[in-house]
Amino acid sequence: MSLPPHFLDELRDRVTVSSVIGRKLKLERKGREFLSLCPFHNDSKPSLSIVDDKGFYHCFACGAHGDVFKFLMENEGLKFMEAVEQVAALAGMEVPKASPEEQQRAERRRSLQEVVDLACRWYERQLHTSAGEAGLRYLRDRGLTDETLKTFRLGWAPDDRKALQRAMKAEGVETDILVEAGLVKRYDARDGDGERAGETVDYMRGRVLFPITDRRGKVIAFGGRVLGDGQPKYLNSPDTPLFHKGRVLYGLAQAREAAHKSGELLVAEGYMDVIALAQAGFPAVAPLGTALTEDQIAELWRLTPEPILCFDGDTAGQRAARRACDRALPLLKPGHSLRFITLPKGQDPDDLIKRESRKAVRDLIGTAIGLAEFLWASEYVSNPTDTPERRAAFFKRMRDLVREVADQTVQTAYRDDVEARIDALRRPKDSGQRGGFGRGSDREANRGGRPGGRFGDRTRGGRWAPPPPEPVGSRTARARVEAVLPRRQQQVILATFVHHPGLLDELGEVLATLALNDPFLDKLRRQILEINAEDPGLDADGLRDHLKTLGYSETVDGLLSDDALQHAGFARKEAAHIDARQGLAELLGRFATPLLREQLLDAQREYGQTFSDASWRRMLSLQSTLQAIISASALEDAG
Repeated sequence: MSLPPHFLDELRDRVTVSSVIGRKLKLERKGREFLSLCPFHNDSKPSLSIVDDKGFYHCFACGAHGDVFKFLMENEGLKFMEAVEQVAALAGMEVPKASPEEQQRAERRRSLQEVVDLACRWYERQLHTSAGEAGLRYLRDRGLTDETLKTFRLGWAPDDRKALQRAMKAEGVETDILVEAGLVKRYDARDGDGERAGETVDYMRGRVLFPITDRRGKVIAFGGRVLGDGQPKYLNSPDTPLFHKGRVLYGLAQAREAAHKSGELLVAEGYMDVIALAQAGFPAVAPLGTALTEDQIAELWRLTPEPILCFDGDTAGQRAARRACDRALPLLKPGHSLRFITLPKGQDPDDLIKRESRKAVRDLIGTAIGLAEFLWASEYVSNPTDTPERRAAFFKRMRDLVREVADQTVQTAYRDDVEARIDALRRPKDSGQRGGFGRGSDREANRGGRPGGRFGDRTRGGRWAPPPPEPVGSRTARARVEAVLPRRQQQVILATFVHHPGLLDELGEVLATLALNDPFLDKLRRQILEINAEDPGLDADGLRDHLKTLGYSETVDGLLSDDALQHAGFARKEAAHIDARQGLAELLGRFATPLLREQLLDAQREYGQTFSDASWRRMLSLQSTLQAIISASALEDAG
């Protein structure tokens, strides 16, 4: 909607930049200006300057710059008109309407919203009376704090057919507007009971209430949970001029700012899931009893490009996740998608946080897989591929699904991904080697030092001599890894982790999944992981000393010697972290990917036959590990 030119200027005149920023940040006055820590980067000392006279802010460290509207858009994730409305409210001004008709509708919606908010305040008070004792006890038993109750404005609807109507009548609110706002139900002949036609009853009765807000935090409807065995267990307000359940996400207003800043947003299944996650520090939202809609997906993407769907591990939860996947597929665009995690069967986020810890949720988020991976896995486990005809049908379904992506750039990327997976599924297993682990490859590589071999004549008295060392972290040094013996590759992998234990945080899961074919090296691999689990803060010297105290002194010295690492400069202690990461990612990509893909196919087949929790978790773990290698390798290629 276009606004009169003078309107924005008047808003800027009435509302200073410091008054808006000061609501979020601590300001320090410096003459006629203010200084503050900048919210747009990791600021250690005040670098954000706010100049009210000129109506702008500017960060001298990161370059962030703008006026009062841009600050609200960038810091709180608001759209332009929402920022304008917020500033207008501070200034006590009305935003001009486009036409008399639109103004009339807007006034009607505002009137309805005021009534719904009035009802919300009444419901909140009821929760803390004797009538709401059972509801308050239920929420306390679920572990909710006073702050959480207040943040989400939780309330109680008494089990009385007219309680809200009496309270609203005392406030001068007529029954007709209560009906229009979805707070009261009026029976008519279509309800099948002619004797009750015209009768009005409160829509919510005997329920804990969860106010549903728009993205600005204004209450527009309610969700209610009955206590005991009553049905339906959950009930939402009916659609009204304010509320359409397919367009609204529960918890969006509370999650918006944190999600915008962190780039992370969880999509859960219900009210309590959202509240429990939010109380634990994870911004979350939920659809309102329906499959995630196109409008809701678009709303999610306004906050973060890759929201994470966190649904139950049961059949219903997985069906909901797949429906969301199907809805999102035609809408995908470069940089915008969905990710998926699956809760342990029989647990919701609240259970996970209470029984384990906040870290359990964070670890689960770390297993999130992309939409392409989820689509492939869900199709694969849902349909047998044990005959040529069934495999052909599976391939056709995947290719048909790819064609549903409207954006041609994304469709091409999906086609490449699917064809690569199909090619891997078609490729017969190599009986002689498993991803480069076979002993026969040692013998082949050993011939590399003979005259005319890959390295030319590099012998000294009949013994192979290594090539001269390359510059630390150079691409040539990393490329030579491809020619090293498979056992030496395993040694280089372990040496890189020992010299750069910080890489265990990112690629430790890959190391945990690998099973090295050399028993002694595999034992050392497990020992490195155990030491890191017990003391994750160890540096390279500490890790090496710890291994030596366990009897690995000679092995570690040999593993880390200059001779052993002449061809792999990135594995040396003096290598830069980024060089070590890039070299390790490339080596793992060559060495581990074939084995992990084979293991993943086995896990998918097992899940397709058993549908067990163990096989599902194994499949997700392998998918996550493969994704870590792919992501690390992609970063190395980009560098």
